[in-house]
Formats: sequence, C-alpha cells, structure tokens
Amino acid sequence: MAANISLKQLKVFISITQHNTLTAASQALFLSKAAVSMALSELEKQIGHSLFDRVNNRLILNQEGQKLLPLADELLHRAQDINQLFDGGKTLTGELRIGASDTVGNQVAPYLLSDFRKQTMHKSQSLFISNSALICEKLIDYELDIALIEGKTNHPLLISNQFSQDEMCVICSPDSPLVKKKQISLDTLEGSEWALREPGSGSREFFLRTIAPRIEQWQESFQLNTTEALINSVAAGLGLSCLSRLSAQPAIQDGRVVELILPLDMKRRFWLLLHKEKYQSPLLKSFIDFCHSWQKSR
Repeated sequence: MAANISLKQLKVFISITQHNTLTAASQALFLSKAAVSMALSELEKQIGHSLFDRVNNRLILNQEGQKLLPLADELLHRAQDINQLFDGGKTLTGELRIGASDTVGNQVAPYLLSDFRKQTMHKSQSLFISNSALICEKLIDYELDIALIEGKTNHPLLISNQFSQDEMCVICSPDSPLVKKKQISLDTLEGSEWALREPGSGSREFFLRTIAPRIEQWQESFQLNTTEALINSVAAGLGLSCLSRLSAQPAIQDGRVVELILPLDMKRRFWLLLHKEKYQSPLLKSFIDFCHSWQKSR
C-alpha cells in the first residue's frame, strides 16, 4: 500500500512537523499551499493513517506521525548520500543543522565550525543558539541534527557524550565589598543576591547544583536570558552571578566585573547530543568525529 511514497511527500511531511502549518511549510518549500496539502493527503492515504491532529489551523504530530518521523528523516538523508557515493566520497554533501547552548554557541562553536570548514570544505551549516532545554526539545523533534550543550541531559531519546570542558566563575561588581576580602569562603556569600540566567540554561543549572546548596540564604535579584545582560547587571551592582569563564573573561580583563575565587570545583563538561534514532549520514559522522578530536587553539 505504501510502495508509492515519494521523497517529495516525505519532504512535505518533515517540513510540516517543523512549521506546524501548511502555509509556513509551503513557504519553506517554495511550493503552493495546495501542492503541500495534496502531498500530505496522498501520503496519509497511502499509509492509511492520519499523521497530524488538526488543532486551530495548526497540524500537531500525532502518534502515527511520530512513528514515521525517524524513518522519513533517514530516507531523506540517505537520498542525499547517493550524490556522495558517486563522487568517490571526496566531498561531504547536505546541510548540517547544529544547536548550541549559549556559552558553546557564542564562545566555542564559531571557532569549531571555522576549523571544520577549513578541513572538510563543507560550507552548509546552520547554528541555532538558545538555552539547553530548548535545544534538546528541537533535537527530539528532528528540527536539529546535533547539539552541543553545557549541561548533561538524561532524556531517554538522547545520547550524550563529552566533547570538551569549561570552567565556571563567580563575578561581582568592582564596587562590591567582597572585592576587599582576602579570602572568599562560602559563609561570606550568606544573604547574597544573584543575577541568573533563565530556567533551562546550563549556567543556571550549574549554580543551583554546585553553589546554591552550600549557601543557606540567597536571593535571586534578576533573571535574564542573555549572558551580556547578565554581565552588565553584575557590573551595575545588581548582584553576583555564575557563568562561564569563557564568557566572562573580556569583562574581567577590562575591569567591568571582578572574579571571586571560591573553594569549589568549578569545572563542567560540554556535551555532544544526538537523537537515538537519528540516521548518521557521512556528513553527521564526520562532524561528530571532528568535535571529539577538536581543541580550541585560542
């Protein structure tokens, strides 16, 4: 019954899962809305199941659609691989959609991608930067091929492997009374106020796991969703903050903020995440291998 399923139908199906409406999917595919609607209708007819629930003009992937998604993703990537097969495997083809959490995306990924392009001559990559929670969500929904994040995830559909590491630091305003103290103990931080990233951020999770349990009384003075705003809030005296040293270093060097050295292990790992059912094309395998062997030489 499903023998006549075409790659075009699968492309339409994947696009609708990513955009949730026929209009948005048709714009992304440069097809008419009628053509997209017909392709989906034919696919559902051939499979014998509806793949989406229709909710207020939105198409929400249902249980049957979730079964098809990994296979559709794999078939489209395997079709791309055919081109590579006949050029002797000399060039990597296809697009790589990379997700990265804030620190990795801003401080690490640009250098990593630059080196990857120089080594492989592959130029077609996109980089989506957000907090770790949203990156994981998009990876699970096949909207991203791979993710590089700061916090480990225990989601049953994702595989995580360490590919690098980072060190966190605590910063304060140059006007803070803590700057004058010769030694900072955790007792010194009792009653402190903190400017923190939003829930789902790796930096916030590190603070809540490593520092917060060791202070009896602390308060969140501000919640911000960008690192630069966090640094500026600390510089303006709105509280302490905990963030990656990679992100804080320029502000520490120019004296906008001061680092407080705590008697704690402030190291954390960077993780490479993949969907367990994701087909690993030659391009994706090549990028995974590159990440594991790469070291930032700056």
